[in-house]
Amino acid sequence: MYQENKSKAAFLGKKGEQMVAEYLKGKGAVIVKRNFSDRYGEVDIIAEDDKNIIFLEVKTRNESAIVSGLEAVDAGKMKRTKNAAENFIRRLNTDLPPRIDVAEVTEYKRNDNTVGYKLNYIKNAY
Repeated sequence: MYQENKSKAAFLGKKGEQMVAEYLKGKGAVIVKRNFSDRYGEVDIIAEDDKNIIFLEVKTRNESAIVSGLEAVDAGKMKRTKNAAENFIRRLNTDLPPRIDVAEVTEYKRNDNTVGYKLNYIKNAY
């Protein structure tokens, strides 16, 4: 049972990340890296637009989850994201200022029993 729930959560998480990547591309951003991690932390999506290099934490939850995606992004998580972002910038040759965003994707069941997704995108979350 635990492995099955873990697999469902991983699938849902990847689905949310893909949706957010497509959302960013639709806004004209270029995806630089996905699932970057180092000893300082990890970042789900790194993207660039014409103004910023964007470090994005994505949290995807089912509407029945006990903790919402935004509630799951605590101060410790944001600090680890910021540390990983600073380390990534040191390696990258860019003049773009960094920005840390959070995307909350919520899976819900529609009235016709199909599955839908809601995106809550927060710029400059940290």
